[in-house]
Amino acid sequence: MNINETITTRFFYPKGSPKLRLFALGYFAALITLWTILGHTVLGFEQSGLQPIVAVASACFTHWLLEWVDSRSTRRAPRYGNNLSERFIFLLPALIPGLAVGMLIYPNELLWPMIFASALSIASKVIFRAPVGQGSQHIFNPSNFGITVTLLLFPWIGLAPPYQFTENVTGLWHWIIPGFILISGIIVHAYFTGRLPLCIAWIGGFLLQALLRSWYFDIPWIVPLIPMTSAAFILFTLYMIPDPATTPLNPLRQVIFGLAVASVYALLLIENIVFGLFIALFVVCACRGAGLYLIAHRQRLFQNAQFAESAGK
Repeated sequence: MNINETITTRFFYPKGSPKLRLFALGYFAALITLWTILGHTVLGFEQSGLQPIVAVASACFTHWLLEWVDSRSTRRAPRYGNNLSERFIFLLPALIPGLAVGMLIYPNELLWPMIFASALSIASKVIFRAPVGQGSQHIFNPSNFGITVTLLLFPWIGLAPPYQFTENVTGLWHWIIPGFILISGIIVHAYFTGRLPLCIAWIGGFLLQALLRSWYFDIPWIVPLIPMTSAAFILFTLYMIPDPATTPLNPLRQVIFGLAVASVYALLLIENIVFGLFIALFVVCACRGAGLYLIAHRQRLFQNAQFAESAGK
């Protein structure tokens, strides 16, 4: 385990256990894989079956390539190991963004946007990092970063329609599917990632901004709450916003983070800016990254002042 893996486990998981990190990764990977398979066979996903495969392949290749380059440049053993189990565990962090990209963006029949968004998602973990403790950590949720930048750079690419998550099911299944995602996500964040306060703060903040907008703009209160009824919203809420590696561990700071995302989302809607969920998370993560750099800079100044004082005695 290298220094940044140690930093990730120590600072972003509640008990600092590598097993917790591995379990959370495995759970998220299994759920989103099952969701993708059911989506293309039962639920009614409208992307082609080849698009998620291409997205995952692009993410995994980029993840492997960056690790190969880094291990060669630092003269260390690569983290993808020498056997199948080590390689599978190594690729888990790439599998999740690849499947998220393949699930959430809709580029018609084109494949290259999937390749671009997936590769960018993984590359963001290397390009955009902030100092944490004795190491550094990426500041953006990978899939959110790749999807957001792709949507902004290519306006003709859209998000997958929310109805596709339950398009081909009827009756109670419209409630069972989102309910399963909601309950399972709450359990994981309560017992394994420690991000339940963030999820609750985000949902509470979303409710508050929705009611405030309905009052101020004199619209029916139910209208701004409609996004909360979709499986896509629940997926975003439980499996993208509370990313342990890019969100605070302290419960109070988690609440501030969740409320900040909801506030930025409301401001974006007032300004008629589309893709508000993804852009709001992007903006808040960028601000948090800048804050981590500022904290590290102040700590260096304080340490330098202490060193100068001790040297002058």
